[in-house]
Amino acid sequence: MSDHARADLMQGTLDLMVLKTLQAMGPLHGYGLARRIEQLSDDALRLNQGTIYASLLRLGERGLIASAWGTSDNNRRAKFYSLTRAGRRQLDAQTQSWKRSAGVIGRLLRLTPEAE
Repeated sequence: MSDHARADLMQGTLDLMVLKTLQAMGPLHGYGLARRIEQLSDDALRLNQGTIYASLLRLGERGLIASAWGTSDNNRRAKFYSLTRAGRRQLDAQTQSWKRSAGVIGRLLRLTPEAE
């Protein structure tokens, strides 16, 4: 797989994780969102600030998330992100697509070699 194809796959995957996390958890600031995704992955994923904010910018430009300033748990001013109606529709469509893809991959992984 080329680096460009891998980057596209990872970008789409991260965007889906962001949308799903916002759906499940409600509004979150960028740092909290990144830490929650890391926790849910059992720390298999490590998200740096640039990666999560690039995803938030992309999703915001597409109208899939909205942002508003608020106060974080430690009393700091932070931008909180939430899912828009368009974001919920996109999440539903992407979820169905991933379920179909996972089903295909699962069937392929269960194939056994034919006897010669």
